Amino acid sequence: MRKALTFSAIALASSMALAAPAVAFAADSVPTAHSSASPEAAPVALKLSVSSGKPGDSVQMSMEVPDGSTNLSISSKALNDVKMTDGRGATATIAKVADGNYGVSLTGTGPDGKKLQATAQITVKDGKPTPTPTPTPTASTLSLSQDHGKPGDKIQVTIKTAANEKSAFVKSDAFGGQVDLKSNGKGVWTGTAVVAKDVKSGYYGVEAYAGGKKFDTVKFSTDATGPVNPTPKPKPVDPSHHKTPKGSVNTGQAPLGWVPSDAANHG
Repeated sequence: MRKALTFSAIALASSMALAAPAVAFAADSVPTAHSSASPEAAPVALKLSVSSGKPGDSVQMSMEVPDGSTNLSISSKALNDVKMTDGRGATATIAKVADGNYGVSLTGTGPDGKKLQATAQITVKDGKPTPTPTPTPTASTLSLSQDHGKPGDKIQVTIKTAANEKSAFVKSDAFGGQVDLKSNGKGVWTGTAVVAKDVKSGYYGVEAYAGGKKFDTVKFSTDATGPVNPTPKPKPVDPSHHKTPKGSVNTGQAPLGWVPSDAANHG
């Protein structure tokens, strides 16, 4: 009986020894407890129903913010009449602004008291074709070959205008009235003015016209102190052009006439 008991005790001890490693292994496989990480902040975003539009168009907006956020507001230079709707949305109309890209800003306060902020962009286009700039009219100009003269002097006059002008001329008492000009078909008008013979010394205005409208006046001075057209002195006769009468000697003087007393002397 004692041997049997001894065997049983040994068997029990062996069984416990074999089970110990398994128990130890099982204990090692239990995960170690860790402290839970702090939750990440919820994303904040602003979305628009359209990316572009023209003044007057309607825009819907939606916001992604943490629950419990307050003081939410949307603003933009490109938007008018921004109205916050129930839930997390808003509506607005595109303002009358110049074409271009504009920012849209969302601000508010999170449930933790920290500031919230998000942005979006919208492009404004009025949809109208860009007007063609009106060409600046060509400024007409007047030039004279000289700004002074004496009676009888010829003065060259030039007026430059737009190519489609129909007429050009100048007026001045210095020239005795109106002087019409001729066009080369490309906006250049030319002509010759003659200083009037009866003009007096002094200053005169020369008025320039293009298309029937006066566009400039320039000053012109005259000097009437000298003779208008002096009479030329007769040139001496070239001796080679003298005609020699028959029976006379060319002395450069007219031959003497026949005197009656000569006949009495010959009688």
